[in-house]
Amino acid sequence: MAASVERLFTAASTIEEALAARRQGATVLAGGTWMMRDPRRGVDLPEAVVALHRIPALSKVEIEPDHIVIGAAVTHTVLGRALRAVAGFEGLVAAAEGAANPGIRRVATVGGNLCALGFAAADLAPALLACEATVELQTFEGSRLLGISDFLKDRPALLTEAMVTRIHLRRDLIASAHIRLPLRQAGDYPVAIVSFAVDKDKRCRIAVGSVEPVARRWTALEQAMAAGPAPALDPKRAAELALEHNDFQGRDGKEAEGWYRRQVLPTLVRRAVAALLKTEGLAWL
Repeated sequence: MAASVERLFTAASTIEEALAARRQGATVLAGGTWMMRDPRRGVDLPEAVVALHRIPALSKVEIEPDHIVIGAAVTHTVLGRALRAVAGFEGLVAAAEGAANPGIRRVATVGGNLCALGFAAADLAPALLACEATVELQTFEGSRLLGISDFLKDRPALLTEAMVTRIHLRRDLIASAHIRLPLRQAGDYPVAIVSFAVDKDKRCRIAVGSVEPVARRWTALEQAMAAGPAPALDPKRAAELALEHNDFQGRDGKEAEGWYRRQVLPTLVRRAVAALLKTEGLAWL
């Protein structure tokens, strides 16, 4: 019979309390929707966890005229509701309101979604990449700001000592869209995601999730669309360029093989551009 493990749970009321628990080896607990599946993945549950939901500043969405700050403990449901009427962030709202299922969205947090190592199908990662978000980290030495691309790339090393506290967004978008392709076999998780955003300079930002192990910007397609003739935002033309500039290495998984993830990207690009053109921000086209 396996020996029982005594586990320690701390509900921090301040960031300082959370850091103190981290110094003692505790793992940060957000909504817990990823951690609770650890046993199914053959991973032992941590012996000590520190929850952040009692820290007021981390459960707020602050909307200012030129920027938005999202606390790491904000849930998908709260995020979608808070930004629903904010022009330019249609894609982030769609990502928050379309991820997983209603039960998960009520408890899964922004920080947990971004910090779940090994979870390639996180909806918020590509949506925030398209927003060019900045991640605020709290370390034992103080706070640190990092672009989301660098954060996602260096997560395994960063999260050994730091914890995500806030996400910062500039209000420089005029429209955005988020398109995901779920399969019945995949449950609630998409096999491919495309997030599009257009900023005030009419520059396209494009990010892809679930196709590779880590979400990333599709810079080859961004450059191809910027070099094309006006109007650049044509669904058919965008899909053609996506096919031509598809530089992704699809990951194989139980729900889909890598070649299929790559193959569906042009279709998702076409749908994303069509969705963009329906937003009020692109009425000038």
